[in-house]
Amino acid sequence: MAKKKPNKNTPPKKHSKRHQKMGKAPGTVIYMGYRDGGSTSVNVLEYDENSILERTIDPDTPDGLTFIEELTASPTTTWIDVIGLSDESFVEKLGKTLGLNPLSIEDAVNTNQRAKIDEYDNYIFGVFKMLYLDAENELVAEHVALVLSKNTVVVFQELKDDVFNGLRDRITNKTGRIRSRSADYLFFALLDAIIDHYYVVLENVNLKIELLEEEVYENPKSRTAHKIQELKKEVLRIRRYVYPVKELVNKLIDSEHELISKDTKLFLRDAMDHSTEINESLQIYREMSMSLMEMYMSNISNKMNEVMKVLTIMASIFIPLTFIVGVYGMNFDNMPELKMPNGYFYVWGLMLIIFIGLLIYFKKKRWL
Repeated sequence: MAKKKPNKNTPPKKHSKRHQKMGKAPGTVIYMGYRDGGSTSVNVLEYDENSILERTIDPDTPDGLTFIEELTASPTTTWIDVIGLSDESFVEKLGKTLGLNPLSIEDAVNTNQRAKIDEYDNYIFGVFKMLYLDAENELVAEHVALVLSKNTVVVFQELKDDVFNGLRDRITNKTGRIRSRSADYLFFALLDAIIDHYYVVLENVNLKIELLEEEVYENPKSRTAHKIQELKKEVLRIRRYVYPVKELVNKLIDSEHELISKDTKLFLRDAMDHSTEINESLQIYREMSMSLMEMYMSNISNKMNEVMKVLTIMASIFIPLTFIVGVYGMNFDNMPELKMPNGYFYVWGLMLIIFIGLLIYFKKKRWL
């Protein structure tokens, strides 16, 4: 049997970096992910209602941080996309350039950080899990941190692949209202893109549940139990990532921070509705995935009962036949039937009558 290929999007077991933070001061920047070795790149998208400018900044040059600092003071809306978090030194320098609290910089590279929203005097910091499906239809859970300041939104993400391509197209092609609005709307649009892709992941989970239901009913195998267990783990994993988002969106709606306008809060209410719907769907899928194992065990038990039923019927038929054969197999001379010329055929006839009679009886009882 071929071995199952390991999922490249799942952290390797027995591999943890938590011990690296033990004893370190709060605010120490240590990348806690497992996607090490990748280079860090910075993509900048600067726009207003009439113009747009895209460029890539080399993080290895000192002029890059100076340019980013100048962008934060620009009146235009700027989206700074930092791809790759394993370069701890650069991320720390960038955080200081942007005026971020050391605790925010620490959380930006801590992939184990639970989803959260922190409000500071001059910026709002959020941590989320970006979920999407790769080319092999495997779940990718990517750590992403968003920073909203006056005219700038900074995105810290682990991989180049993300869920923001549609948003980039809207900005580039001037589709919708985003080019005419400020940075807080861009912050909402990024968060909305993350939430919308939760639907795609949930549809994939729903498909897996439907396929497993068919397998459980029609042809359950020993591998089916492993599939159900993997599905349960995946649903619980998704729920752990998604469940806090509803509370965080609600926190943004209730926020009195000057960076979030009343108009943007109206759009956040829509994101709140989506988060509520996603949580409800997740709860249903969680219950369905748990009931699949019960259905599997029940079906296996029914199949075992069918086997036991057949064996019991066969035993019930052959018990009287075995009794007759056993009686006439005894070594006694004084057995009258042994002297009958056709005794052998009489015994066979009796056994056939008993056999057919029992079959008719079991058929009438609907045991066959």
